Amino acid sequence: MLEASNNNELPVIPGKRYFTIGEVSELCGVKSHVLRYWEQEFSQLKPVKRRGNRRYYQRHDVILIRQIRSLLYDQGYTIGGARLKLTGEDASVDSNQSQQIIRQMRTELEDLLGILKG
Repeated sequence: MLEASNNNELPVIPGKRYFTIGEVSELCGVKSHVLRYWEQEFSQLKPVKRRGNRRYYQRHDVILIRQIRSLLYDQGYTIGGARLKLTGEDASVDSNQSQQIIRQMRTELEDLLGILKG
């Protein structure tokens, strides 16, 4: 999901266990207030909170934030669309559309075969 071209402009994620919101902000190219907002919008994004409600993000959180950033900023998704893309609900919509197209093409090919035989 994260395109290689977008990955090149972002710094490499260090081999640490936990990252502060400031570090994640720099690693992902997103401001801190945006990260806090995304926590409310994306249920998958749950940083560990300790001492005085301070957020500590793990490596998988940083990767998820980069995916969200790519969906919103590079691929042009809305918040709702990105949420669907991450939960996989849009895959079922794409699957249904694909099945419908396949059925339609099959019907057209069978009609064409009937014409050729007749």
